[in-house]
Amino acid sequence: MRQEAERATPQSLDRPDSDRPDPPAAPPRPVLLRPRDAATLIILDRSRKKLKLLMGRRHAGLAFMGGKFVFPGGRIEPSDRMMPVAGALSQRADDALRAKLPRAPHHLGRSLALAAIRETYEETGLLTGTRDYGPPETAPEGAWQAFADEGVMPDLEALHLVARAITPPRRPRRFDTRFFAIDRKAVVAERPGIVGPDAELTELAWVDLDAARKLDLPRITRVILDDLEAAADAGFPPYRPIPFYFERRGKGVREEI
Repeated sequence: MRQEAERATPQSLDRPDSDRPDPPAAPPRPVLLRPRDAATLIILDRSRKKLKLLMGRRHAGLAFMGGKFVFPGGRIEPSDRMMPVAGALSQRADDALRAKLPRAPHHLGRSLALAAIRETYEETGLLTGTRDYGPPETAPEGAWQAFADEGVMPDLEALHLVARAITPPRRPRRFDTRFFAIDRKAVVAERPGIVGPDAELTELAWVDLDAARKLDLPRITRVILDDLEAAADAGFPPYRPIPFYFERRGKGVREEI
């Protein structure tokens, strides 16, 4: 005797073995990384008619900006807020560093400036600061010990804030970077052997602005060169507007702080 086909009911369609095809899976939403606070240091040589600046080529094997020429720098480390200094940032620079950050800690500007100085040493071997006051009485473990050994105190008063830029969303790494400039005269010690073929920076180059623009640069670095040139030509006036670059709804934005 022929068996009757099972009638489809709402209950049968809910069974795991139902022949109903599964709905297409929704595409995964991109993970938007929160930018990390970071800082870079642009060392300027103004001893001759043509301004020159120090740039380093990142190792080609690095996942972030591999092979590009950049300014030395990196993210804040906890030890940065504990390092003694010889001079403080100007109030204007400190205010600009915390602008548009309603919950910014009071030590943010100081930590950013010290991060730029420490990262520059770690990547280039150059120690910036002063020996006029002797070595710091204490120094955190790690890279800051080199400053104590060399009798160098970081001098934040010698720094000029140039610009701020946030890496756009949907990038593998994101940084909220502040760009500082300092004169080459502030380099008071150097430790060799840090730059090399297996290091983070494989070479250093002192280049003028025209030559710098011809290097393989990240897009934002090329933009910052224009801001740097304008600020240097004006003599880094303390109350000049600070450019701030970020992305909003997929479009690049430039504001002033």
